Amino acid sequence: MIGVAIPAHDEEAALGDCLDAILAAAGHLALQGEPVRVCVVLDACRDGSASVVRRRRPAFAAAGVGLDTLEVDARQVGVARAAGARHLLEGGARWLAFTDADTRVSPQWLAEQLALGVDVVCGSVAVDDWSPHGNNAQRLREHFARNYHDRDGHRHIHGANLGVSADAYRAAGGFQSVSCHEDVLLVKALEAIGARFAWSAQPRVYTSARTDARARDGFGDTLLRMIAAA
Repeated sequence: MIGVAIPAHDEEAALGDCLDAILAAAGHLALQGEPVRVCVVLDACRDGSASVVRRRRPAFAAAGVGLDTLEVDARQVGVARAAGARHLLEGGARWLAFTDADTRVSPQWLAEQLALGVDVVCGSVAVDDWSPHGNNAQRLREHFARNYHDRDGHRHIHGANLGVSADAYRAAGGFQSVSCHEDVLLVKALEAIGARFAWSAQPRVYTSARTDARARDGFGDTLLRMIAAA
């Protein structure tokens, strides 16, 4: 079974598109019918995120894809990712794929992670809508294109595009309970145990360029620093 974990803190606006994209990826022919289970971890949500998941359940059930929710009240993405991973491992997942609630994965996302044949896949991210940055949008788009390495062999680490085998995840100790950089810390632990890596741009995701970042010092704040440097 393939597991997909998604942390969500007040993600009502974006979560539906995220789940629709994951459902398409879960049905890719290259997966040869292997079961996929998705776990949305609702972390201190005060909006309608849970309702978004409920509305998607019939479509997931019709496609034979599991869709679970967990509730935590940590306001820490490391806690939320770890909770989702634990739930999926307990359900028998052999592979864990991680993304974010404001991210849309490609239909090939899961298939391409698995096709790389490694223990860990660190993927890149792309942005297709810079409009939240208003007058800075074009300047930021150009700066991102010049400075971000969206190609195979990159060394970016994004929780929005990360895959790891169940065995390697367990051996590395999983995600730490931190508010940011949980993905970086996990990758360092995976490197320390000698896991086999692919730093690949093949598993595609599109993420949000929103200005109200959920995780401080995460991707959203990185974009704001890019504006200052542009």
